[in-house]
Amino acid sequence: MLHGGEQQPFTSFRAGAGYLNLIAQPSERRWSWWGRAIFYVSDVDELHQRALAAGYRPSTSPADAEWGERFFHIDDPDGHELSFARPL
Repeated sequence: MLHGGEQQPFTSFRAGAGYLNLIAQPSERRWSWWGRAIFYVSDVDELHQRALAAGYRPSTSPADAEWGERFFHIDDPDGHELSFARPL
């Protein structure tokens, strides 16, 4: 975490060579699909197994995509899609 925190309206994290910025919104705010955050990892299959072992339910299984990545998706508690991938 570079800035902010749980009680702050804006928080910024370093995510590898990039950044993830989060903005707090009121609980009554309803979102439509906006896209996904993609995190590159060294072992997609191992992370998928760890997620399952921790009780999470990814929305997809690891797969090789036509665009040259192995990936899987999981939704965060607010329904935002997160993708974990590695280049093939």
